[in-house]
Amino acid sequence: MRHCWLGARPASRETGEPVAHLTGEREFFGRPFRVTADTLIPRPDTETLIEIALALPLPDDARVVDLGTGSGAIGVTLALEKPHWQVALVDLSEAALQVATDNARQLNAPVQCLAGSWLVPCEGPFDLIVSNPPYIDASDHHLDEGDVRFEPRSALVADDKGLADLAEIVRQASGKLVDGGWLMLEHGFEQGEAVRALLDQAGFQDVRTAQDLGGNDRVTLGRFASASS
Repeated sequence: MRHCWLGARPASRETGEPVAHLTGEREFFGRPFRVTADTLIPRPDTETLIEIALALPLPDDARVVDLGTGSGAIGVTLALEKPHWQVALVDLSEAALQVATDNARQLNAPVQCLAGSWLVPCEGPFDLIVSNPPYIDASDHHLDEGDVRFEPRSALVADDKGLADLAEIVRQASGKLVDGGWLMLEHGFEQGEAVRALLDQAGFQDVRTAQDLGGNDRVTLGRFASASS
């Protein structure tokens, strides 16, 4: 049975508005997630991140945080797939965090929701940090095409050719991961090499990039090792 998140309204596809905004939801990993104009619309390619995270050698009671959670699709899904994991959702946007909170409640996901910028509101340490941060350059023509025209620019665009937020998360993560903990980042299809370089420079080990459903570089991850290990 499908959930009706929004009341009927006379909007149409004539303006190009995303179907997810008209229906008020988008399916992700087999579950319905409420979406609004304050969040990104969950995409199938992001399920690659979920599948990799679930396959990592993490403790049964792993501490996990989803940064820039938006609708909560990533963090809520991990919490439901791994009920014993302790999952936190973080977003700077209060409106987006409210959507994530609503989704967690609707899907009965036991998560903690925190408002703030990346790892700033988090105590840690974590066994896994995941994020689908802004990674599109402001001059990218794709911003004027398709569904992204209706999504929040703050969740899409980053400085330094789209790498600024990715680099900041890598910088912060080193102080918020357990020894042997993992950092996993979704990024643009042309950014795999650059993100691997960020992780290598920060001292992460076992750095690798995984491809999405279309065979494009999409998720890069690495294992944190303290200087004393």
